Amino acid sequence: MDKGRYVICVIILLLRSAGITIAQGNEVLHYTKVEVMVPMRDGAKLFTKIYTPDNMTGPLPILLMRSPYADWNIGVLSPEKDPYVKNMAKEGYIFVYQNIRGKQKSEGEFIMEGPIEKNNWKVIDEASDTYDLIDWLLAHTNNTGKVGQLGISYPGELALISSIKPHPALKAVSPQGTVGDFFLGDDFFHNGAFRLSFAFEYSYGEEAIKGDTTFPFPMYDLFDWYLDLGPLSNVNKKYFHRRIPTWNEFIDHPNYDKYWSERAPVNYSDTPHIPILHVGGYWDQENMNGPEALYAKMEKYDTKNYNHIIIGPWRHGQWADSNASVIGDYRMDRNTANDFVELQKDWFDYWLMGKGDGKFAEAVCFQTGSNVWKSYASWPDKSAKPTMLYLNDNKKLSFHKPEIDKGFDSYVSDPENPVVYRTRPIEITYSDSSNWDSWLAEDERFADHRPDVLSYKTEPLDSDITVTGNLIAHVFASISGSDADWVVKLIDVYPDYYKKQPDMSQQELMVASDIFRGRFRNGFSSPQAIVPGKVEEYDIGLHEVNHVFKKGHRIMVQIQSTWFPVFDRNPQTYVPNIFLATGKDFIKSTQCIYRNGRYATCIELPIVKDDNKVSLK
Repeated sequence: MDKGRYVICVIILLLRSAGITIAQGNEVLHYTKVEVMVPMRDGAKLFTKIYTPDNMTGPLPILLMRSPYADWNIGVLSPEKDPYVKNMAKEGYIFVYQNIRGKQKSEGEFIMEGPIEKNNWKVIDEASDTYDLIDWLLAHTNNTGKVGQLGISYPGELALISSIKPHPALKAVSPQGTVGDFFLGDDFFHNGAFRLSFAFEYSYGEEAIKGDTTFPFPMYDLFDWYLDLGPLSNVNKKYFHRRIPTWNEFIDHPNYDKYWSERAPVNYSDTPHIPILHVGGYWDQENMNGPEALYAKMEKYDTKNYNHIIIGPWRHGQWADSNASVIGDYRMDRNTANDFVELQKDWFDYWLMGKGDGKFAEAVCFQTGSNVWKSYASWPDKSAKPTMLYLNDNKKLSFHKPEIDKGFDSYVSDPENPVVYRTRPIEITYSDSSNWDSWLAEDERFADHRPDVLSYKTEPLDSDITVTGNLIAHVFASISGSDADWVVKLIDVYPDYYKKQPDMSQQELMVASDIFRGRFRNGFSSPQAIVPGKVEEYDIGLHEVNHVFKKGHRIMVQIQSTWFPVFDRNPQTYVPNIFLATGKDFIKSTQCIYRNGRYATCIELPIVKDDNKVSLK
């Protein structure tokens, strides 16, 4: 017998050697881990961890996660100790964790976020690798022939990809915190604006070496480091020297072209072939847009009621923590992680074990402000009525359209003095001390008195206002330069004295926000210079929310043109490729925001008058 076959035989014996320990009732007390290199169809072997319960002898379903990462969401904890899956581990599953090609101990070449050819079954990609892994697991573990796949972020995208060309044994998936489109609303760009600090640190961390690594910054607070970096053209010149493949792709593809289109999961997703449970967070600082966009796209083609979604009050992956009851200073009044893992367990228990009645709500969405879970027969809620909230004079917001003829407000946007996106210090994104996780729920008072930030707010509300669904900002603006970014934030301003939680008094809680690069106002594939002084409309999607602005609170809107260093600085002089801009291209620009009868800047709010959807206990 050759060495390879001997190793596989030993693994089979280990995986089938259950019944050693004594269980209390029917719960699993302990899992045994085995590590193996699983061969793919082209001969590459991928590093795989397999956990099986010690006290169960019968065949079990398999739960699978695949990931590029060494130490996040990839089986570092034994399943019975991992808060993300431990309630399912008690029931008895085989848990499998695999590193994808070229990452950690896996063989082959790592291609970050490579394209997927959904109708090509011969190409070797993440879908084919998952297919081969499932084939191997069916032959080498004591299983029921039913497999589920889940994961958060990149692992979530891998679960989505597996469902595009599913193995017959793959019965259900749950892609969570997943990218929808890298250029339009997630990891690397938002509406064409480049996510500088995240993209710089992430691409270096994943591609500088085979394992995970961190760029060796010389200081703790990175705001000045990124400012001193200068134009994006200095990154290769000073640091990367064209050794980071994804960074080179940013330079070569500054607009929305075939490269980005092929890599957008929302473009290669359509009919759900198997049951799919999308999961996202309102304050997901990495992939807020993806779960919403993927659910919406697949819902158009869902004829079998396979497509479902859960959205919670979370940062990226917070639902997998042992406790998710606070983000920033915002308190959820309950441990929403406990709520989530029970919903997740019901999902996989039904599709893989046949437990339960399978009557899942179309959408289960936490309602911030009121702090209750709501279930919906359709998402977004069809009963919500689009209602315009207008900018008015004296920095007021009103549901009445302004009647004046020439009203506007202005500020000077200076790329050399950009608005920081959160309170300093700006730590390394994935350092233990970083505040990156919760910045979208951060108090915005640090920004609202800057001269280059316009803040408008209502009077204290005389009744609750429930906003449920997609928000759109309609911004009418002119500039003195030839390009501009527009950042719009929708904010819940707490009362002067908030008795329930005094430390939240007067806080400005950002409910929704996004950025739009002006050159793309007529299409993301065809950038165009802005004519100085010309008033133009910019429609900016602010994503989906489910929020109650409570009586006594105020609604605020902030508008600005820099959000640094999470987003790069627009030179404000139009150049064909911002990645090739030079220092002389960066100029100050006077930005005018119009608020009159002809050019009425407003936020389109989907308001629910009678909020009587079913609440989950």
